[in-house]
Amino acid sequence: MNVLVIGSGGREHALAWKIAHSERVERVLAAPGSAGMEGVAKCFCDVEASDSDAIVALCQKESVGLVVIGPEDPLAAGLADRLRDAGFAVFGPSAAAARLEGSKAFAKDFMQRHGIPTAGYETFDALAPAIDYVRERGGRCVVKADGLAAGKGVAMCADPEQAERALREMMEDRRFGEAGCRVVVEDWLDGEEASYYAITDGQHIVTLAAAQDHKRALDGDRGENTGGMGAYSPAPVFTAEVEKRTFDRIVLPTIRGMAADGVPYVGVLYVGLMIDSEGQPSVVEFNVRFGDPETQPLMVQMQGDLMPLLLGAARGELDEQTPLEWPGAAVCVVMASDGYPRQYAKGVAIRGLAHAGGLESADDAVVVFHAGTRRAADGGFETSGGRVLGVTARGHNVQQARDRAYKAVAEIAFEGAQQRRDIAARALDR
Repeated sequence: MNVLVIGSGGREHALAWKIAHSERVERVLAAPGSAGMEGVAKCFCDVEASDSDAIVALCQKESVGLVVIGPEDPLAAGLADRLRDAGFAVFGPSAAAARLEGSKAFAKDFMQRHGIPTAGYETFDALAPAIDYVRERGGRCVVKADGLAAGKGVAMCADPEQAERALREMMEDRRFGEAGCRVVVEDWLDGEEASYYAITDGQHIVTLAAAQDHKRALDGDRGENTGGMGAYSPAPVFTAEVEKRTFDRIVLPTIRGMAADGVPYVGVLYVGLMIDSEGQPSVVEFNVRFGDPETQPLMVQMQGDLMPLLLGAARGELDEQTPLEWPGAAVCVVMASDGYPRQYAKGVAIRGLAHAGGLESADDAVVVFHAGTRRAADGGFETSGGRVLGVTARGHNVQQARDRAYKAVAEIAFEGAQQRRDIAARALDR
């Protein structure tokens, strides 16, 4: 079977890498893909993820048997609907179901309606009442752009002054464009975050391992929110008891609730969780696609074939007994451009990429996934994005995986490179 992966980032590179190791797959294609993905996929760099007509034509020309949509933007725009209408099997939710991520207000209202635990909130379409609200509350809160903002439209605010600045950036300065026209102001939840994944055909559900992401730019969870500076799996905070509560109180009610609302959910449901000191999980956010960079360690850690899950969900034939194992641990360290998550330079030469483009063997201990790179004039690689590389390693435990990842990071260099030095430290400190 030929499989088409939509997207060009580190998540898509990791998915293509894992799919390529399946005996069920003849060829992996990527649109647009990237030069960094060429080791595992044939890339069609002239086909944009937003061009549904070109993607349908590509599927027809290349006899594609399954389309896996990586990013959230084309899902929210209805690419899965268009492909299904054209007769193709698609892993990814409809535009209606993708509102779980496309609108924070929609997701919060959905959770409130279906009794799914989440933080208290208020939604605002105008700046003045939003400012009045955070001033009246007088304490910590979380300000979120309602729409899609590449994972960066969230501000953790310690006081009303920080909240007001965040509101003005989103609603007045339009830092995130139209995504910030509406905002959600949430109560602050204390606890430890984790990311949990469930693959579903709208009825049957297969859960994956949990991971833990590092959203803040600087060590010690300081600085601005980013798309993610690293991740690791497993997450020690996500015990068997927490997993059962998460499935029973969050995952299952969400899938059943979407079906009851007339928008059955097909694809992967990412549940961003806050787990309190008593092990009670609450939803921080839903994503309607694999997370980035959590996908990188999950794909490296996963033992088993991903294709039966992707194809089963797409065809409405998901086997809940699909064998998967999660031995050891995996850690991903993101190397980012200087200035990220705000302004950054492009075209900076990258040195030391011994395994540029991804490794060929699923047994390799270290894999370098390309998130924001392009070919340089000399045939090497240069930066083309904020998050540049996801250096990912597996090991018998978190310590070994972490050591391997940071050893590989030390071998790669580009001017202005920044990375956190405490990825997975929380797991080791427990």
